[in-house]
Amino acid sequence: MQSGDVTADSALVWTRADRPGRMLVEVSRRPDLRGARLVRGPVVDPTGDLTGKVRLRGLPAGQRLHYRVRVESLDRHGLCSEPLTGSFATAPGRQQRRDVRFVWTGDIVGQGWGISPDFDGLAIFRAMRERRPDFFLCSGDTVYADGPLTESVVLPDGRTWRNLVTPEKSKVAETLAEYRGQFAYNLLDEHLRAFAAEVPQINQWDDHEVVNNWYPGEILTDERYGEKRVDVLAARARQAFHEWLPVPAGGPMYRKLSYGPLLDVFVLDMRTYKDPNDGNTYADRNRGLLGRAQREWLIRELRASRATWKVIANDLPIGVVVPDGADAQEGVAQGDHGAPAGRELEFAEVLRASHRAGVTGLVFLTADVHYTAAHHYDPARAAVRDFSPFWEFVSGPAHAGAFGPNALDGTFGPKAVFVHAPPRANTSPAEGFQHFGEVTIDGPSAALTVHLRDRSGASLWTTTLPAPSRR
Repeated sequence: MQSGDVTADSALVWTRADRPGRMLVEVSRRPDLRGARLVRGPVVDPTGDLTGKVRLRGLPAGQRLHYRVRVESLDRHGLCSEPLTGSFATAPGRQQRRDVRFVWTGDIVGQGWGISPDFDGLAIFRAMRERRPDFFLCSGDTVYADGPLTESVVLPDGRTWRNLVTPEKSKVAETLAEYRGQFAYNLLDEHLRAFAAEVPQINQWDDHEVVNNWYPGEILTDERYGEKRVDVLAARARQAFHEWLPVPAGGPMYRKLSYGPLLDVFVLDMRTYKDPNDGNTYADRNRGLLGRAQREWLIRELRASRATWKVIANDLPIGVVVPDGADAQEGVAQGDHGAPAGRELEFAEVLRASHRAGVTGLVFLTADVHYTAAHHYDPARAAVRDFSPFWEFVSGPAHAGAFGPNALDGTFGPKAVFVHAPPRANTSPAEGFQHFGEVTIDGPSAALTVHLRDRSGASLWTTTLPAPSRR
């Protein structure tokens, strides 16, 4: 079971059964669930891969709630599965000025590094759970559908990494069943299951949920794929994503979640509307990663937000150059330090509109590049001046090959204040360089503290940002 997209008065609860049945959820303020409210959820059946989720409503704000999930037989009323129990914290209400703590990372089970019991599985989820966060932001690459696993890999020091392998993880995903199997695989890990039972999630997708560096309309040349139409693969991957994660069904993937007066989280979708990967130097303002509707939504919601901090969850970083081969770019930046061009035009518009409207407290959080870093952006160093200084914090991978660091593009004046990257490409989780970030907002002062942490939870670097004064 898992929970996700928690608000001040609602939460999504997800489960999967081993046979058809009716999903039942009980929720209470008490750990023993005495006097719990029962919510009858949907029927789980093979059409949805026996998964189901229900939106609990009318919950008290700013409370840790306890819940129990069962599945009832469709043939024998009252005959239920063994119950599973968990908890989650609802978001603070608009007037509840209290501390908020959350963690973020991305890139789970990538580059051939799967669940290895000899190396303590997905141990980073235990470390994140020990931080007792209010929620977890997964910044994309929730699975690696294009990264098959082999049973063993010889490490540089001579040790052997042994993967748990399932049929779906032994080849690239193409069918709906194979995409579903990517998510099922991750939940075989005990640390992830324990984490999911206690920490609500906010999930966004990036490329590896489908195939590396994909964009709509792409036709693959990868010989591993029989189905080479990315639009077909993406539709199957999107269905599996919605079936297997506690994310809202229907509507766009981009959304805003509020955590009291101190925090609004803006979750971007930088895949569904993405233009083709090319040199990324065009002047066409109708192209980009976000698309016009999402870009206008983001500007409108940032202007309307009264939260002290506006965290923008961007699954692709702004100033980090992410190539897609020799002649194309995967991300926002392209390495030209001059005026905004290509996809930079979209973010120049967002930053300019926010600056002119007096929006303060912008912080960007991302993963994607498989190392951790703190980047400060300042118009005094930039090729464009019409924006307010801001931070972008990078963290990852959660459990994948470590890479980097990548070059920075000078258009928006980034400065790498801290970087922790491996000595060589595709460093395994056994060698460290796995990362998550932690954000804490202090209730009384509204100061925002960021820790960049390693797989064990040790802090590698930290900074505290004072609450911004309103312009």
